Amino acid sequence: MQPGPPPGYWPRQTPPPTAQQLQGRTLAAQPEPYPYHRRPVHRPKLRWVATPPPGAWPRRRVVVPERYSGPPSYPVPPRWGFPSLVWRRPTSVPGTASDEIRPIDRVPVLSRSLVAVLFAFAVLAVAAAGAELWRYVLLVQGRDSALSRSVVAFSDGFVVTAGLLASILALLPAGLSLWWLLVARQAAADVSGEDPPRPVWQVLVGLLVPVANLPLALSVVGELEHAVLSRPRDVRPKPSRQVLVWWGAWLLNWVLLGASIGWRFRDDVQSMADSVVLVAVTDLSAAALAVVTAMVVRRFSALLAPSDARAVREMRVVKVEGAPEPELRPERPAGAAR
Repeated sequence: MQPGPPPGYWPRQTPPPTAQQLQGRTLAAQPEPYPYHRRPVHRPKLRWVATPPPGAWPRRRVVVPERYSGPPSYPVPPRWGFPSLVWRRPTSVPGTASDEIRPIDRVPVLSRSLVAVLFAFAVLAVAAAGAELWRYVLLVQGRDSALSRSVVAFSDGFVVTAGLLASILALLPAGLSLWWLLVARQAAADVSGEDPPRPVWQVLVGLLVPVANLPLALSVVGELEHAVLSRPRDVRPKPSRQVLVWWGAWLLNWVLLGASIGWRFRDDVQSMADSVVLVAVTDLSAAALAVVTAMVVRRFSALLAPSDARAVREMRVVKVEGAPEPELRPERPAGAAR
């Protein structure tokens, strides 16, 4: 006797299989077409790739190279270009031999500074001479009448101030003149390709040592003029009239300076009055020497460096003769393709 279902339990009835299920069972019961171990491990997979249809994207425009038709032309001046700067000397490359400043390049700069200093000293020397002459006039007036105390005090202060300034500031043009002379000698030697005619120590002795500098100064300046004019070295230097005038002012100034210094050692009243006149004449001779020296420096500098920027600015092309006509470019319409 088999046990039945418990009381109250109704067994579930299985529906009959459909035609599709029966077909699947039939296919599963069929044998394998090839051995199991030869079944492919990786089955091919399909990947969908979406691409735009033809004509969805615009075609790239092909740029045809244009034919060269000459330089461009503009209906109005363009705003680009080189900066608006004045002409200047070419710069040197740092760290190379061109970085060194040549003596011929220093001559124009030194000459401009020296000429300005010499003229300023000449004005100061003339003021000192005027102060001395005013003192001499007061001495002459004091022989017959009493002088105002304020006028005498002002005259003394003017004389002392102008004399000290002229004596102290005389060192500046003297030092600059000596520096310019040495640089000009070296520049003239570089241009001619020869060594200077005498060493530097002889030049210093011929200009700075008293008494010896009276005749030797003419030789030094004459040799410089000879080299500046590019004359042959085997020819004896012949100083020009301007150099001879400078030498005369040089001799006069040194002679008057020695006489005014020696005259001050005399104690009588007339000698003191004469020393005032000698100092005034010495100041005037110093002013004349400064002016003549400035003229000599300007002339020698112009001969050494004739391409000065100041002279270039003054040049202007007025007319051109004998030159061929320039080839002009044919005109092109403003809207033509370039």
